[in-house]
Amino acid sequence: MRTINIHAAKTHLSRLVEEVAAGEPFVIAKAGKPMAQVIPISAPKKKPKKRIGFMKGAYTLPDNVEEIDKQLDKEIEEMFYGKDTG
Repeated sequence: MRTINIHAAKTHLSRLVEEVAAGEPFVIAKAGKPMAQVIPISAPKKKPKKRIGFMKGAYTLPDNVEEIDKQLDKEIEEMFYGKDTG
């Protein structure tokens, strides 16, 4: 664990807090004597594992996909341009 003097800790506090939050604790020293240890409150958040294919088989498409596409195209067009009243 690295030791940082109190003046440097005051000068670079924001950066040091970010590093601690990322899991890199440090010791604050005054005149070379360790005074405090800075550690994160909780462990850094881990990224969730990607679960590729976990929804496989949950949905099926009907046979007339072309008809659905036409309906969606019309819906999207209405969203952009409004309903055709004429």
